[in-house]
Amino acid sequence: MALWLAVTTQAETYERLLDPLAERGIEVTPLQPSERTFDLSDPALPEVDVGFVYPSRLMEGGVVDAALSIPWVNGREAILRSRNKAAVLARLSQAGVPVPETTMVSNPLDDEAVAAAAERFDPPVVVKPNSTTRGTGVAKVSDLDSLLGVTDYLDLVQDYRATGDRSYLLQEYLPDARDYRVMVLDGEYVGAVERRLPTDARERGQWKHNVHRGAEAKGVDLDPELRELAERAADVLEIDYLGVDLLVTEDRAVVNETNARPTIDSATKYEDGFWDDLTALLRDTAAE
Repeated sequence: MALWLAVTTQAETYERLLDPLAERGIEVTPLQPSERTFDLSDPALPEVDVGFVYPSRLMEGGVVDAALSIPWVNGREAILRSRNKAAVLARLSQAGVPVPETTMVSNPLDDEAVAAAAERFDPPVVVKPNSTTRGTGVAKVSDLDSLLGVTDYLDLVQDYRATGDRSYLLQEYLPDARDYRVMVLDGEYVGAVERRLPTDARERGQWKHNVHRGAEAKGVDLDPELRELAERAADVLEIDYLGVDLLVTEDRAVVNETNARPTIDSATKYEDGFWDDLTALLRDTAAE
């Protein structure tokens, strides 16, 4: 029996889902939840059985959810849980999962308090908005004046009354750490990539290993202990389809962030059976 799946994620994920899922009896249809208009009495959305994944814009997601009344692989609560970087790190730390040393700052806060919070870190310190993605707004600073300059900009942005999140993180910088995006599906490791900046980018002073910022993602055969670490993170957060970002140095491995709306990479970066496992999760979710 064919199952109809609504996909709200970016173009590359949608394209990569089409053929493998069609071969397994799941018809994929795109669902655009943003940058459009909705007739609220008749939103004209496709008839589907299950969604993948809940829209990133929660206001539009509420309209879509009301119109479709379908279960989601990674529903609204999963998206909210993963988006809050500070809460993710707090949950993981409380469960004994290693994370970077991090302080959350809730604005407004005066310069003296920010400076005092930064003193616990050896410079440089990473300044990170709490709920952005793709490395947006993340900065690395080596002195107090630079830190306060960055936080001044955050104060300006977060002072707007409609801004829902008025927090940011101060986080230890782990030089020379290897950066992995690990995919966990229904509690099991299904593949990983190492994200690395090209040599010329590093020579220009770039340091963020986000693909959006020019890093290259190469499929890797991850060590068992790192696989287990990513699976532990997904278990603590109770998210079925999760990208887990690991930073690995010579003597530590930590969970840096998670993403409940990760891009599906090319098939060569996944373990055998990935598409069968995803199909099973989609059918189980649709049956809920």
